[in-house]
Amino acid sequence: MELTLVLIFIIGYTAISFEHALKIDKLIPALLMMTLSWALIAFFAQDPHVLGEHLLHHFGKTTEILIFLMGAMAIVEMIDYFDGFKSVQALIKVKTAYQLLIVVSVLAFVLSAIIDNLTATIVLISILRKMVPDKELRIWMAGFVIIAANAGGAWSPIGDVTTTMLWIAGKVSSMKLIEHIFLPAVVTLAIPLAIATKISIFKTKLPERQEITKSKVAGFILISGLALIIFVPIFKTITHLPPYMGMMFSLAVFAVIGEIASKRQLNLSSLDEQNQGGHTGPTLKALSKIEMPSILFFLGILMTVAGMEELGMIEQLGENVLAAGISQEVYITFLGLASAIIDNVPLVAASIGMFKDGMDADAWHFIAYTAGTGGSILIIGSAAGVVAMGMENIGFGWYLKRISLLALAGYIGGVLTFLLL
Repeated sequence: MELTLVLIFIIGYTAISFEHALKIDKLIPALLMMTLSWALIAFFAQDPHVLGEHLLHHFGKTTEILIFLMGAMAIVEMIDYFDGFKSVQALIKVKTAYQLLIVVSVLAFVLSAIIDNLTATIVLISILRKMVPDKELRIWMAGFVIIAANAGGAWSPIGDVTTTMLWIAGKVSSMKLIEHIFLPAVVTLAIPLAIATKISIFKTKLPERQEITKSKVAGFILISGLALIIFVPIFKTITHLPPYMGMMFSLAVFAVIGEIASKRQLNLSSLDEQNQGGHTGPTLKALSKIEMPSILFFLGILMTVAGMEELGMIEQLGENVLAAGISQEVYITFLGLASAIIDNVPLVAASIGMFKDGMDADAWHFIAYTAGTGGSILIIGSAAGVVAMGMENIGFGWYLKRISLLALAGYIGGVLTFLLL
């Protein structure tokens, strides 16, 4: 049965890796993997009632992550509804390409720690489209945005799906994660930026900027939304409730702010307005724009790995790694390199089941760093890379020739910094 389960995972993940060639959304093989795996486990289960309890346990842990992500996505969509991110664009006043590269990279690094690396990438590339008409220069900058967003997401519990998974699973705490990962993450971005001073395309001047029109409350909404997302770890610390409860609290408060800002009555659940052709408020619009395919993809991946964990396969893999004499540091370093090819979500999910280290052990912080930043080495290695690839039509070969070595240099620098610390 174990071999069949592994075969299902390999076939499913191959289909996910070649989704563009096969022209199918990655959520389809992910959901098929999940259902086939648990159907196989159920077929051989001795006690269906006990299996049902275990399935509910795994589903509960997975749902905590998904509800958290949905809340964060809704808040970000509401910020965008009020042109909040245009306030960021209005603050950028530079004259040369390298100056813009520095500003955009720093913004990606900071924003990804707050609104997650995928959303930060979308926001920054959208800004670059308005400020950089030259296609070649823009995709160079998009490559640096990927590196910066993944580095920024690694040191925040809400910056990347994998760090969120580790945080919700009780493997890392917010402050310890920032304390251990921030400096390596800075090095990961600083090395490519230092090398960029020698790249000729960044020595050009930028055209005159155009006037930016935005909502009157854009700045207020941006600050409110970001502050409420940052409040989530504080809520967890105060109440000791799971992180998704804090995110739901922040979403509720932000929904009230959004409804007041849109000068509508506080009616957050009325669908009749939309059916009658009336104005739909920011809350409903934000909820309708949540990336449900991504949510279902994560559901499929995490529950498939949970099936392997149910059979003890993940724990056995960890024991085999340690028995082979491979140190945790070497394994985790290669885990980061592997995340450039294999999605980091199943890698981290497997690692959570492999190691038994206590909360805030060095291993968990190192996993957070390597899984978060290693994906930058290839454009298909992270959600930020894939979305940039789609938005700017960046070729796999182009990225491999121009950005991959820069990302690898930053990754190695970050690994060495972490180990020295």
